[in-house]
Amino acid sequence: MGVLAHGGHAPVLITFMMGVSSIIVGTLIDPLSGLVPLFGMLCLMTSAFFVNFWRDPDRPIPKAAGVLVSPADGHVMFVRRERATGRRPSRKEIDSGHIEHDELTGEWAPEPCKHPLEFETEQRFEAVPEGEEDVLDVIRIAIFMSPLDVHVNRSPFAASIERMEHRTGKGLKRGPFRPAYKKESQYNERVRTVFLNDEGMRIEVNQISGALARTIVPWSGIGDAMRRGQRFGMIRLGSRVDVRAPAVAFEPAVVSAEANDPVHPKGQFVQAGASILFQPKP
Repeated sequence: MGVLAHGGHAPVLITFMMGVSSIIVGTLIDPLSGLVPLFGMLCLMTSAFFVNFWRDPDRPIPKAAGVLVSPADGHVMFVRRERATGRRPSRKEIDSGHIEHDELTGEWAPEPCKHPLEFETEQRFEAVPEGEEDVLDVIRIAIFMSPLDVHVNRSPFAASIERMEHRTGKGLKRGPFRPAYKKESQYNERVRTVFLNDEGMRIEVNQISGALARTIVPWSGIGDAMRRGQRFGMIRLGSRVDVRAPAVAFEPAVVSAEANDPVHPKGQFVQAGASILFQPKP
């Protein structure tokens, strides 16, 4: 049963006990001009904040065949068809000088992976113009997680973790840290995870830190088998999660903020493990 996420019990219990103890001492012994009870109330308020921050509710997991569920709670920022146009270079390619450099995103080899849908390494993607679709395209769905949303992330489908890599971005020591609601935040500090199922289907999930969220905490590692909707990590405070799925196999099942839908002006709100992001194509 999900109540608090990993790492949340100690902060909640410590601040709660400090608050209760301070109120008891201030009431029965010496309030010190009301400062002790005030400190106790602040501790209890902090404990309540930690409960909200680390909450990890159980979710009903959809049982429909072939669907991909949301890995995060939040509003859908955008849904985009993309194609890989570059990839992270090898050390040999960097030494040769045959690479492209960008101040924000770093070094790129000017061609994608040999098999782009296997997501062997981080790739550079660009939007596909209408009428130029290809079988190697992906659909990306970006989800903005506010500080008030649940921060636990879940596996989009039953699969094993094939790859997991941490990237710090460019600029600051661990940054840059663009606000998560901006599209440029995709190059903030991030953890890229590739899930591979028994049928050979791969899905890429990027956990991206925001301006406030500076800590991505994986709970699983390479080789771990995951159930659909199983927890695999969290991002502390608000942030963003991007999912890429092969366009030849899936179609989006959500409404984004860019759709200007009056029913979902901020984009459809989805819940990790419970909301369906992608439907399988016939």
